[in-house]
Amino acid sequence: VQCLEMTTKRKIIGRLVPCRCFRGEEEIISVLDYSHCSLQQVPKEVFNFERTLEELYLDANQIEELPKQLFNCQALRKLSIPDNDLSNLPTTIASLVNLKELDISKNGVQEFPENIKCCKCLTIIEASVNPISKLPDGFTQLLNLTQLYLNDAFLEFLPANFGRLVKLRILELRENHLKTLPKSMHKLAQLERLDLGNNEFGELPEVLDQIQNLRELWMDNNALQVLPGSIGKLKMLVYLDMSKNRIETVDMDISGCEALEDLLLSSNMLQQLPDSIGLLKKLTTLKVDDNQLTMLPNTIGNLSLLEEFDCSCNELESLPSTIGYLHSLRTLAVDENFLPELPREIGSCKNVTVMSLRSNKLEFLPEEIGQMQKLRVLNLSDNRLKNLPFSFTKLKELAALWLSDNQSKALIPLQTEAHPETKQRVLTNYMFPQQPRGDEDFQSDSDSFNPTLWEEQRQQRMTVAFEFEDKKEDDENAGKVKVNLLAFVSSFFSLSFSLTLSD
Repeated sequence: VQCLEMTTKRKIIGRLVPCRCFRGEEEIISVLDYSHCSLQQVPKEVFNFERTLEELYLDANQIEELPKQLFNCQALRKLSIPDNDLSNLPTTIASLVNLKELDISKNGVQEFPENIKCCKCLTIIEASVNPISKLPDGFTQLLNLTQLYLNDAFLEFLPANFGRLVKLRILELRENHLKTLPKSMHKLAQLERLDLGNNEFGELPEVLDQIQNLRELWMDNNALQVLPGSIGKLKMLVYLDMSKNRIETVDMDISGCEALEDLLLSSNMLQQLPDSIGLLKKLTTLKVDDNQLTMLPNTIGNLSLLEEFDCSCNELESLPSTIGYLHSLRTLAVDENFLPELPREIGSCKNVTVMSLRSNKLEFLPEEIGQMQKLRVLNLSDNRLKNLPFSFTKLKELAALWLSDNQSKALIPLQTEAHPETKQRVLTNYMFPQQPRGDEDFQSDSDSFNPTLWEEQRQQRMTVAFEFEDKKEDDENAGKVKVNLLAFVSSFFSLSFSLTLSD
């Protein structure tokens, strides 16, 4: 056998079963793998095992057609031919009556033959990335089908009796031209995952709310304008992706999705979220970035299990104080909004490790931010900060503090000085005060720097290092604070910079 000359395990024979026959000892071959062999046709050696072959892998070759003799392998249970040059699936496939899994993805197959219905044992079909424009009626007689993958094809509709496939658990139809679903799909009582992303739906198909056991639904990249209340009938739904549509409103009855853990509403046209969103008690991920939100409902604070929250690229001018109740929050992104300040309650989000506040209008940060002691990454670039609160010395896990888009290092040492008005200690360095992006005099640490001016200002500052001991210091000892901004050991002047100090 030609394939036996190969050396790698997966390209040889997957399984050998010894068998004694009256002519002596023979080997029964049940699995052959010819993947990635640059083949232009199915090797003739395969046909020597037509009575015993159960699995045949021909992945990633240049095979253009399947020979008739292949379909004499009636014991075949799995046929895998993805990433080849097939232009059709021959009608002789009907003779593979024991076939359970068929993978013809990434070929040029334009249609399934009507007599595919004879392969009644089929449970899994992967036919994505083929120019298939329709499914034959016979396809709906594959009553044992549990998984169907037809992503990136040319489907414009499904057969009217598609609902006959009552054992379907996974149905992926991403990147087609579908606008409607057949009403018969309400019979798909076992369907758990449905992917309809990148199609042409203008509204949520009515039949969806009848598929009661649905757990995962993708409807991203369509043309939906409303997320209707009927979605709330999907009590088992755990994952919902409605991003990249034109949704302007979310019905308050979305609260009916009581099992929902991931809600993705990114890149829509939302101006507000319903108060009822706070009833989604199991929500762990909420993404509403790239919308037109001007405020967040106070009920957001009821999402006690929320771990990831992204409301970047909106028109928010404030965050609700109830954000402090998000004790499970680990990632918070509020980039590109209009926030002039943060609520003091944000300090109660003590499990946050990554927080990004880039491109807002922040002029100061609350002292309470020092309570977020698990912070490892904090992005404050493109704001209007004049300094940082001294409580930053408590952020001992901080590994990256971004103060500018052009910053050359993740951490730039800070110094302490007295606030000119309040006389309280604050932290600063040469990157303060921040200049809004686009200003002609915007500076970064990669510009050239005036050492004389810097030396003058340094005399009035104290190097901050970071092993700050959490105790009150007497006024007379306020001279030098030993802190260590995460692994940066003091002598700021030992570092070489190139920057220009603005007045």
